[in-house]
Amino acid sequence: MFIDRVDAGKKLALALIDLCDQPIPIVVLAIPRGGVIVAREVARVLDAPLDVCLTHKLGAPDNPELAIGAVVEDGTTLLDHFLIEQLGVTPQYLELEIERQRKEMARRAEVYRRGRQRLPVADRIVIVIDDGIATGSTLIAALRSMRGAGAGSLIAAAPVGPAGVVQRLQREADRVVCLRAPLDFWAVGSHYQHFNQVSDSEVIEALSHA
Repeated sequence: MFIDRVDAGKKLALALIDLCDQPIPIVVLAIPRGGVIVAREVARVLDAPLDVCLTHKLGAPDNPELAIGAVVEDGTTLLDHFLIEQLGVTPQYLELEIERQRKEMARRAEVYRRGRQRLPVADRIVIVIDDGIATGSTLIAALRSMRGAGAGSLIAAAPVGPAGVVQRLQREADRVVCLRAPLDFWAVGSHYQHFNQVSDSEVIEALSHA
């Protein structure tokens, strides 16, 4: 069990320490909000720039915590068609949910980057980090977005995630680093002693210190 996100980030950084010898530039991208705290520790050890990868899950009707897909700030969208059909999600709901999340990502871009341009990823080693993997939707959407942006090599990294989803990520990234991948997985927060909500101000502070 990890103490908190800082502890998880330090342990994740050790698993990626071999990248310090790479001649190719490295970019660390974090999925907000919790992923930023983890990614800050990785960026610090690798002496690499840190930015946010703005992506957000699409919540199911009456159950916003259940992901029926994900959307990235560049418009990349991933939909779980099986779950959408099972839940009877209408096209109208999907359209509204996608638009709602795009507005939230635009808000976060303004707040987090404060006018800075997104870090270039073309021909670089791009590490996409979250504080944990649940369904994998947001991480997969982010990876596909970065692949489309010309990333030279893609690494998906997280402290914990279900074994089945981690295996699925192998098809999306050139390398997957997940410190714990139990077969019996309940929730990301159950693998942390302290898993408090991360505020916008904490994200801004982490990015400013990176």
